[in-house]
Amino acid sequence: MAVPLSPPTPDRLLGLVDAMAGRPVAMLVDLVADLFITGVPKRISREAPVLILSYQGETLIPGGGGNAVANVAALGGQPLALGIVGDDAHGRDLLAALVARGVTTDGILVRPGYRTPTKVRILGGGKHAIKQQIVRYDIEDRLELTAADRESFGGVMARWAADWGADGGIGAAILSDYGYGAVAPDVLPAMRAALPTATVVCDSRYRLADFAGLDGATPNEEEAEALLGGSIDDDPVRLDEAGSALRQRLGARFLLITRGSRGMSLFEDGLATHLPVHGTDQVADVTGAGDTVIGAFALALAAGGSPLEAAFLANYAGGVVVMKTGTATLSPEELRHAIASDARPLAEVRWVRS
Repeated sequence: MAVPLSPPTPDRLLGLVDAMAGRPVAMLVDLVADLFITGVPKRISREAPVLILSYQGETLIPGGGGNAVANVAALGGQPLALGIVGDDAHGRDLLAALVARGVTTDGILVRPGYRTPTKVRILGGGKHAIKQQIVRYDIEDRLELTAADRESFGGVMARWAADWGADGGIGAAILSDYGYGAVAPDVLPAMRAALPTATVVCDSRYRLADFAGLDGATPNEEEAEALLGGSIDDDPVRLDEAGSALRQRLGARFLLITRGSRGMSLFEDGLATHLPVHGTDQVADVTGAGDTVIGAFALALAAGGSPLEAAFLANYAGGVVVMKTGTATLSPEELRHAIASDARPLAEVRWVRS
């Protein structure tokens, strides 16, 4: 007879939030600069039927894998970051933004001639109103890791292992692959060798199947469908079959599929756990929500949580940041409040045994 399943208690989740403080998470990421330029509507141009904004200001925020780094730092963890930026203004500003968040950038390389990937969002609205995104343009460049890059990354990871001890000090690692080249699948074996006790979790926009030997992954539903070559169409049976098949294909111990307003689904051996979304399905902005999810998930694992407990914390964290505009993070206090104020994800969780 199967043992009845039960969700973690709020007290257990709150204890894990406390345990996150100071926990190291190794992170190999594609670093992106998210640049937000804001203005107030002025008039319609006489040159073309377009809106003219009166410039107010701009803010550069760590984006892409850099947002995952920022989320780990904001939740009280210690992100140990590897990545590459260009020797341009956006690269320098991105490094400064990470340092301002308490992130050590010794493992981030500066590549001459490389344009730091930058997503420029133009936002407009009334002087005292919430600004709405009008248009976005991307500055993109891609790189190939050199032998020197790999040697540098390996040396930094060896130093981390020495600094944090060989007794499991670094309990989790993140690969955040946005397709810009810093996160190559062939770096994974070197990470395994340098950090043998770390649980490695990956979020890859285009090539998750190339990262053989992962412990876990956090694709969204569209990415999961693309990998499997079929549509889920909000069909619970298809979802269970797809999640189980994808986990086995990746050779992973667990798989967390994020499903937007429909919550998240965690797949482990023989078991699927479906978590309803925290908060409301009327979101403000989904920008960077996946980075928050993998950051909170991995940090919870580093703090001693199980994949199920980590999934609940990531679900709460994701529900908080989608109610914020732009590329956002959340604090431990906000995460604690979400857990204490909303019991529905714990009460309405659904399990399916395979």
